[in-house]
Amino acid sequence: MSFRLVLVAACALIDSDGRVLIAQRPPGKSMAGLWEFPGGKIENGERPEQTVIREMKEELDIAIKEACLAPFVFASHGYADFHLLMPLYLCRRWEGIVQPMEGQNVAWVRPLDLARENSPYEMPPADKPLLPMLRDLL
Repeated sequence: MSFRLVLVAACALIDSDGRVLIAQRPPGKSMAGLWEFPGGKIENGERPEQTVIREMKEELDIAIKEACLAPFVFASHGYADFHLLMPLYLCRRWEGIVQPMEGQNVAWVRPLDLARENSPYEMPPADKPLLPMLRDLL
């Protein structure tokens, strides 16, 4: 059985209060309305760290140095029409003020609140298994 492998890199930005930034998928995209860690598809010839740096600038207008990215965990999840492989990096230091550049909603949320069963921040299936690990870290 063949499947399409989609490589994505994402980042959990962590503020000084231990909250994590999540972004809401905009209308018109698949899984619109769900909340996720910001990031995006890894382009040809690009390392995951470069993807995170590029995407944070494009999506949130912040600059991240590669030395400030810490590999944390990864998601491997089979959707109906593709398989997602997504490393999640942690970042506690960046330059600039987070501003949603693509009209998306963003929220700073405590990992404990994200991991709760009745959380108002519904996340895609691939992201959900990452939440307990993030909660336990912070």
